[in-house]
Amino acid sequence: MHHRPRSHVHRQRFPLTAVLLVLMAVTATLLTGAGPAAAAGPACVKPAPRTDDTIHIQGCLSDTRKKPPAPVPDVKINVEDSTGKVVGKGTSNASGVFDVALPGSSIDNLGKTFTIRIDKASLPEGAALRNPKQVALKVSLKLDSDVFVAFPIGKETSTETGVAVQALQLAVGGLVFALLLAMASLGLSMIFGTTGLTNFAHGELVTFGALVAYGVDALPGTISVAGVNVTVAVAIAVAVVVSGVFGWVNDVALWRPLRRHGTGLVAMMVVSIGLSILLRSVFQYFAGAGTHQYSQFSSPKPYHWGSVLVTPKDIFVVLFSATVLLLVTVALQRTKLGKATRAVADNTALSAASGINVDRVISVVWIVGTALAGLSGVLLGMTQGFDYQVGFKLLLLMFAATVLGGLGTAWGAIVGALVIGLFVEVSTLIVPAELKFVGALVVLIIVLLIRPQGLLGRAQRVG
Repeated sequence: MHHRPRSHVHRQRFPLTAVLLVLMAVTATLLTGAGPAAAAGPACVKPAPRTDDTIHIQGCLSDTRKKPPAPVPDVKINVEDSTGKVVGKGTSNASGVFDVALPGSSIDNLGKTFTIRIDKASLPEGAALRNPKQVALKVSLKLDSDVFVAFPIGKETSTETGVAVQALQLAVGGLVFALLLAMASLGLSMIFGTTGLTNFAHGELVTFGALVAYGVDALPGTISVAGVNVTVAVAIAVAVVVSGVFGWVNDVALWRPLRRHGTGLVAMMVVSIGLSILLRSVFQYFAGAGTHQYSQFSSPKPYHWGSVLVTPKDIFVVLFSATVLLLVTVALQRTKLGKATRAVADNTALSAASGINVDRVISVVWIVGTALAGLSGVLLGMTQGFDYQVGFKLLLLMFAATVLGGLGTAWGAIVGALVIGLFVEVSTLIVPAELKFVGALVVLIIVLLIRPQGLLGRAQRVG
């Protein structure tokens, strides 16, 4: 292991940059699990990377009766197809992780349903499933990515307590997901508000940020400051900067010439669909179709907040994302550039006539919007891993959040994302996980039937 030389950075004059740098520096401490919940010995260590075109069933077993939770090794896991035939077997390793490969290529297994069954007899002495009846889980493969499942191990609880705790646990995960969705949706809303463009390639901007950070993270060696591994923190900073530059290139090389030639919004929307397909193909070519994890994927021991488990990653993502969203929205409200951005969004022609450089404002919006999308992709990859389609999978939810909150409004995109994100996760208490996105879209339809302008949008006369 060696240390990369650190370059000198000039003192920043803007509080936004200073706050972001401080928050990213905290990342290393949170991700390495420093604190009262950390313990010796690795847990939930990610499986070795691979390049084969297969789908794996993965999971981690930990006994939550112990503080901190201890990995549960040597537990047998069987995977059965829809006929009940065992098609794969695995055993949890010393860190509690099991990894079972499904037979055939990924395309062969799409659309199929598999049952993951745990052998209760192989559990160590004293260990028990939290829900003794939940010895099997069914998953339907809709995507060509690995599937992660969990069998909670701990004290048996009553149904009422279990449902309440499960709802709180899902709400924690929903808040994390909602804030990441809010950052991506805010960028989409800002671009739509100033240009009128419905950008179907915005999902690929999310994926771009995740891939840039992964490229930095995959470089040989580690980046350390005062003995603390800050590789992922540096990867986040690089991804945000490179994503912003990529957004500026998008505008200067493609969208600005189209605007100057008077290209209609429908035609530009079609162009964005083509750009989305192109970028997704490029991502797949260079990054492959497998699921990627960052080097600090191994989750540190969670904190116990009553019966709810919260990981340091969750805490970091919530605090960091909320701070970024607050700073961006305050900048839109208070700064001169933010006021110019809102003016362009309200009336482009009048803004140009009053002396505002519209092209410059739109370029800044593209830089900020793409940087937010890239940051969302990085943090999403930190929490659950990613593949070359991670942004594409979120695109429909981003549109739903933007429309639900109110088209072209910054706070609307954030509120819409919070509603969608929390509902998507918590609704799995009632509906199957495979249908959770459908439920969010049903909520969108109902709200728009009652309030067509969205939650925070303004009703306008047409004609």
